[in-house]
Amino acid sequence: MAYTTINKSSDFFNTKLYTGNAGTQAITGVGFQPDLVWTKARNTTSSNLWYDIVRGVHKYIRSDKTNAEGTATNTLISFDSDGFTVGDGDNGNASGANGVAFNWKAGGGQGSSNTDGSINTIYTSVNTTAGFSISTYTGNGTNNQTVGHGLGATPSMVIIKDRDNGNKAWVCYHSALGATKAIFLEQTAQANTSNSYFVNTAPTNSLFTIGDSSHVNNNGDKYIAYCFAEKTGYSKFGSYTGNGSSTDGTFVYTGFKPAFIMGKYTGGTGDWYLWDNKRLGYNPDNNKLKPNTNDAETTENWIEMYSNGFKFFNNSGDFNYSGYNFIYMAFAEAPLVGSNNVPATAR
Repeated sequence: MAYTTINKSSDFFNTKLYTGNAGTQAITGVGFQPDLVWTKARNTTSSNLWYDIVRGVHKYIRSDKTNAEGTATNTLISFDSDGFTVGDGDNGNASGANGVAFNWKAGGGQGSSNTDGSINTIYTSVNTTAGFSISTYTGNGTNNQTVGHGLGATPSMVIIKDRDNGNKAWVCYHSALGATKAIFLEQTAQANTSNSYFVNTAPTNSLFTIGDSSHVNNNGDKYIAYCFAEKTGYSKFGSYTGNGSSTDGTFVYTGFKPAFIMGKYTGGTGDWYLWDNKRLGYNPDNNKLKPNTNDAETTENWIEMYSNGFKFFNNSGDFNYSGYNFIYMAFAEAPLVGSNNVPATAR
């Protein structure tokens, strides 16, 4: 049994649907002040926009592009106690848009400098309970540098993006791939083997290590890093092998009822996939988004989410081709069994 001390996952992660009004709109009902907000218009081609409390309001990056950070006063206007406020520059708030926002809670503010590593962060916002931190740092172009993440636990996934320089990848470390490899959030490419990203050095409970690649450590460039440590019953970062069946696909055990699932094939080309429990997240039909593209969501009988994990009902090469290896990250709607000894139920 997977027990957890986080009985209410929605205190730290929540998906919120909203309808665009092409003006200024307060999006409420998140349940907390989010520190990372990722928005997308579901019914049209539009970029995936990421905002966070560390970089501050009006600043966005796009997970489907290598562009540098953009600044606009009509995008995310404020982080609020029960959500956030956006203007007409947010794609999810365009007229007629069916918007979705994925929201995570870090430290509840911009934070302060972390000086644990050889590179001091400018700001680090940390939530040790939920295993999530956001940091910004300035690269020095030198190999084998360390950056403090503040989690007090080893990250299972680290996502890094250059804020200042275009044509720089979203570089991801994932524990199932190890520190010899990096995979890129905006690409369909397979995992890349190189010591220039993470120097073949796995993160520790205080630090992650970066190499001299300009994608993670260009001299003088500012970077944003999102670090996630696994928490039993709340988050899971793992891998699985597809079985190629469209009727009885691979089952992936998470130890909780999923609210968010994102993953990718690692051995070759393929889109990232994303499902959640709000956009027709009920079995058997689930709407799929692709973090690496600006595509609208698509609906098919792709996946079913259960009280303890998820199972595929499609043999797509993007998530269940026979013999292919995949990585994933998942966050809980409810733990399988909480500290109150109450079990989750299936849908």
